[in-house]
Amino acid sequence: MDNPYATAPKSAFWSNAVAQRNALAIEGLWDPKFDLRPQHRILTAGSCFAQHLGRALESRGYQWFEAERAPPIASEELLARYGYRQFSFRTGNIYTTALLKQWLQWARGDAQPPAEFWEHDGRFFDPFRPNIEPDGFASVDELLASREVTLGAIRSGLAEAKVFAYTLGLTEAWVNKTAGHVYPMCPGTLRGRFDPAAHEFRNFRYLDVLRDLRESIEIVKGSNRAMRFLLTVSPVPLTATATDHHVLVATSYSKSTLRAVAGDLALRNDTDYFPSYELIAGVPFRSMFFEPNLRSVAPAGVEFVMREFFGSLERKFPRQASPSAVSDDQSVPRVALPGTRAGAKGVACDDELLDAFGQRETP
Repeated sequence: MDNPYATAPKSAFWSNAVAQRNALAIEGLWDPKFDLRPQHRILTAGSCFAQHLGRALESRGYQWFEAERAPPIASEELLARYGYRQFSFRTGNIYTTALLKQWLQWARGDAQPPAEFWEHDGRFFDPFRPNIEPDGFASVDELLASREVTLGAIRSGLAEAKVFAYTLGLTEAWVNKTAGHVYPMCPGTLRGRFDPAAHEFRNFRYLDVLRDLRESIEIVKGSNRAMRFLLTVSPVPLTATATDHHVLVATSYSKSTLRAVAGDLALRNDTDYFPSYELIAGVPFRSMFFEPNLRSVAPAGVEFVMREFFGSLERKFPRQASPSAVSDDQSVPRVALPGTRAGAKGVACDDELLDAFGQRETP
């Protein structure tokens, strides 16, 4: 019988493509839309999972673009403590597309950052980068000067890079009721003081996320028409939710919304989607790549995702990939068992700090 399914490839059928295959041998999940060459400058931003991509790119000889350069004399541990080398810019996690658009608007001068700062014990903290200076700034002027360095790095990075890789992380955020600006974390959790009269919870809906990410892309294109975008969705569940739903249900809403937005925007010629979310959280993998807390991605999971990323590039653009990016045998990836931590570096996830509030004794 003649119908579209009669001529569809095996990858279109769950039984052939998933159920009957070793989970580690499932292939063809990503067909790269554009060439990613080692000489291309690549920006990374977003959820904590984006840090893995930056490190993997750098370790394989690609030009992960550190637009805001770290001081050359500091140790890796000290740099990490002060928010360097996590993302291309020293913004900390940019979990929501609303926060991404906000940073881009500030960098381009379409909007001005609010004159807001948080003070504690004589030190000053940036509400929009609360974890960047763990001990705070000595003065408001120092805080603003540091933020301007970051905004300058965003401007130069957008002008010089070839690819912008952004990992969508959350739909939940806290905003200022009066001014409307978005915070990276709820005031009062890490720094600052929560004020119900000034701070409002927002769980962004599909159209909100789509609008903000689309406008973010257009802002970037205004600085660099040649920029290409690589979207991913973090597989990391919510640490906590401010909705009245169970955190598992809230996570499902958040991730499905972000995944839908990424898929729709990937229909653009200049935008691609890489399925890191599916490779970690997908049914065939049975949570094997999560740590025992069922939230943190184990090093073996990160390795598996990156092997698929660079392996797919090698298959599509064989002349471009780094020789170290893929193994000689592509049939079944040689992935260490989950739990192996040798050589693994932790990533900075600001929202993990919320877990402390869940460990308190119930009154």
